[in-house]
This record gives sequence, C-alpha cells and structure tokens, in this order.
Amino acid sequence: QVINYNYYYSLNAWLLLCPWWLCFDWSMGCIPLIKSVSDWRIIALAALWFCLIGLICQALCSEDSHKRRILTLGLGFLIIPFLPASNLFFRVGFVIAERVIYLPSIGYCILFTYGFSLLSKQAKQKKILAVAVLGILLINVMRCAFRSSQWRSEEQLFRSALSVCPLNAKVHYNVGKNLADKGNQNAAIKYYREAVRLNPKYVHAMNNLGNILKERNELQEAEELLSLAVQIQPDFAAAWMNLGIVQNSLRRFEEAEQSYWTAIKHRKKYPDCYYNLGRLYADLNRHVDALNAWRNATVLKPEHSLAWNNMIILLDNTGNLAQAEAVGKEALELIPNDHSLMFSLANVLGKSQKYKESEALFLKAIKANPNAASYHGNLAVLYHRWGNLDLAKKHYEVSLKLDPMAPGTKENYNLLRRKLEQLQKKGG
Repeated sequence: QVINYNYYYSLNAWLLLCPWWLCFDWSMGCIPLIKSVSDWRIIALAALWFCLIGLICQALCSEDSHKRRILTLGLGFLIIPFLPASNLFFRVGFVIAERVIYLPSIGYCILFTYGFSLLSKQAKQKKILAVAVLGILLINVMRCAFRSSQWRSEEQLFRSALSVCPLNAKVHYNVGKNLADKGNQNAAIKYYREAVRLNPKYVHAMNNLGNILKERNELQEAEELLSLAVQIQPDFAAAWMNLGIVQNSLRRFEEAEQSYWTAIKHRKKYPDCYYNLGRLYADLNRHVDALNAWRNATVLKPEHSLAWNNMIILLDNTGNLAQAEAVGKEALELIPNDHSLMFSLANVLGKSQKYKESEALFLKAIKANPNAASYHGNLAVLYHRWGNLDLAKKHYEVSLKLDPMAPGTKENYNLLRRKLEQLQKKGG
C-alpha cells in the first residue's frame, strides 16, 4: 500500500512535468496496482524521492541563503497544498485528481524558473537553452488549447479518457451513458458491457444496461442484470423499480409489485415508482389501487404529467366522467401547457357533451402539437357528434394525412363522406 501511494505521488509529479495524460476521472482501476518489487514502475518512486531529497537537502544545507529561500518557498508551495490529498492523514475518495495539483504547480513553476536561471548562468549555449524552454512552453500552450477543446462537449471529454484510462470502468460507463442519451443504443450497450466486465460490481452500469435491454425487449438478460444489481446493493431503489418494470413485462405481477414496494421502502419519495406501480394495478384491474398510486405520484411530484394523464384516462374508461373532469382541470392548473392533458380532458368533456369547452381544449392542444394525428382525429369526432360536418371532414383529412393508418379514423371519415353525400342528394 505504501509503495502504491508513493507511485501515485510520482504520477502527480509527472503530470506537473508533462501534463499529457489527462483524464476527467482516475478512479476504478485506472492505475493498476504494483504487486511485486520487480515491477519497473518502482523506478518512478526512486526518481521522485531522489529529486525531492536532493532539493530538500539543498533547501536546508546550502550555504547560499538566496538559494535556500527560493528552494524552501518552491518546495513549500509544491508539498504543503498536496498534503490533504496525499492519504497521509485521512483517506480521500480518488486516486489522482488533476485539481489537487493546481496550487502545487506554483511551487513547480518557482523551482523550474530557478533551475532555468541557474542553467542559463552556467550554460555556454544559452540560445539553445532558451529555444528548448520556449519549445516546451509552446508545446504546453498547444496542449492546453487542445485539452480545452476536449472540454467543449461531454462526448469529446469522455472519449479522450479512453486512451488514458482504458481500464477505468467509469470512463466506459460515461461514454455509454452519453451515447445512450443520444439514442445510440448499440454503441452504448458495448461500453456498458465493458464497464461491467472491468468492474463486475458496478451496479449503475448494470442498471443502465438493463434499462436499454428492457427497451429492446431483451427481458431475460435485463432481469438477470437488475437482479444482480440489487443483490450487490440491496438499497438501490432505481434498480428495484426497473426490475419491477421488467417483471411486469414478463407478467410476473406479484414479483413486480414486491420490487416496486422495495424500491419505495428504500426511497420514500419516489414518484416514478408510484407511477409504475399504478400501471401494474391498472393492468390487474385494481382501479382504486392504481388511482391511489398515481395520486401519490402527483403529490410527490405535482408536474408528473403521465400520472395525471393515466388518472384521467382510467376514470374516463370506467365511466367516471365527472371525476375525470375534476382531475383533468386540477392537473391543468398545475401544468397549464401540457398538450397531452388538454387532449385527455377534451375527450372527457366531449363525452359529457360540453362541446364548446372540449373544442377549445382540442384546438389548444393542436396548436401546441400540430402533428399529432390523434388530436385532429378526436376533434373531428367531436365535430361529427356536434353536427359541424365540414370541420369534421377537414380534421379527419388532416389526421389521415399525418397518419393514414390511424385506428378508426378512416372508418369514421368514410361514414362522414356517405352522410355528406346523402345530404347533398337530399339537397339536390
């Protein structure tokens, strides 16, 4: 352990001398441990302590007082700010962190400048020395500009770490998460799998990989990964919820319910879990339990649109139109610009023969989301019932243009056309 800590010190010193290996995260096996005295990396320890001891001796024993002051100042700035991150006094949660060498870099610059001044006094070819120093400065400026460009986007930053820390599971996890957020599931799966391979107890990688596999309907492997994640970390609420979703999809409803309640046990305020629990109860026709679960979701997260929407739809489907209307209006007070809530409430109002209110909400929903075929189709049905046949025809046609396969719309449109033809014949 002592040897490995000293090796980390030498790596920090190397990053000051040559800041080429830069990485946003140095944890999770990024640096393989030294396990044998035959490991060549021990040379780095020897070099570090040889230089430090030499500088300390000069700072303490030199006859030149000016030299002693400068070396003491430089070593003070180099060593003292680094001590809190050295693991000497307490454990820190990282192996290497570039931020901890910002202040020590002041000491490095003092020592480097003093060393250059000594060499320039003794060297015969001062121009060559000056060119060498300018060359180093130019290289570091270019490296700084290049590294800054890598910080412009998460993808560039995470990918840059792959060449520096290929054994770091967190690097692969972050690359995978970035790809998943962009919709590139195939590539994300590859990096998540590598993260799990490098760290078989990396529960967050298992959870995210399980989520993607769940979306791709690869339920068996998703369940295995999520089960392993909650086995490794029993209080991992998100993994319990996702396991419940997979079990629900596999129609193992009792296990799914148990998983959801376990997630809620470990995270009391978990609106998404209550929402999924409500979906489970709805699938089992336990309507009161479903409504209670969704209500809990909206209490914990008042802007939970999906929970509100499901309550409205369930109450609508079970014939509780007055209650559905009340819930819909309550939801729109909290989330006034949610077009899906407008649409659901408009359907309820239409069934309650409140055509004017229903029309206003349908038009508002269509203004917010003009390319939703179902919005135009249901507004057409409203006009059809209301007797505004020309407007009904117009919105049926818009709906079919947006989605020619919209269920029921073509049949309703054909019925309307026949009715219009009959009216024309009577009028003729």
